[in-house]
Amino acid sequence: MPTESQTPPIVPALPTLKFERAAIKRGATIVCGVDEAGRGPLAGPVVVSAVVLNHRRVPSGLNDSKQLTAAEREELYEEIMAKAIVSITVMPPSVIARMNILQASLWGMGQAVRGLTVKADHVLVDGHMVPKNLPCAGQAIIGGDGKSVSIAAASIVAKVTRDRMCQIMHCEEPHFGFDSHKGYAAPMHLAALTEHGPGRHHRMDFAPCIEAQRLKDAGIVVPIEVAAA
Repeated sequence: MPTESQTPPIVPALPTLKFERAAIKRGATIVCGVDEAGRGPLAGPVVVSAVVLNHRRVPSGLNDSKQLTAAEREELYEEIMAKAIVSITVMPPSVIARMNILQASLWGMGQAVRGLTVKADHVLVDGHMVPKNLPCAGQAIIGGDGKSVSIAAASIVAKVTRDRMCQIMHCEEPHFGFDSHKGYAAPMHLAALTEHGPGRHHRMDFAPCIEAQRLKDAGIVVPIEVAAA
């Protein structure tokens, strides 16, 4: 009997075509995966991607974008764009403020599916909610970016697209450090937000941004070394 030290390591399962094939068996012909990037940050857009893969040319190594390095995501992004049908929808902070972050993300999913150059008849969505504005049947899969290759591909496209947009945001407002934290509530971001007040890319319906604007309007300046302490 093998000892504990001899027990083979557990290898996490990679996404497969299981859900795509099941949908096709039920009558679907074109299945797409949908995922978003950027629901949690204090700044920048939410980006949604819809991807229809060629099941005979699935890029090797597809996985939840969070499980990949930046270099791996970039390489897979290029391969997905070359081999798959892709649609991308971007919701800026103004739309997020008007609709709220959840509804903006769900609305963007429907828009991304509609933007495909082929008409999907089954959509695999990461998460537990199916957007109401989908043009066809939808299926929510919790943890779908780690289970379905189509959703995994969409997660990679959305993440890389948003990260590239954060690089542009950084060029416009380098004092916020968007190139490193991508708009998330990292300590250096919160400190810069407190010292400078919100910038043009911040989500003014998010509490930290509202508070930073309040301090700015009141003329209260907190030095960045104090804010970061």
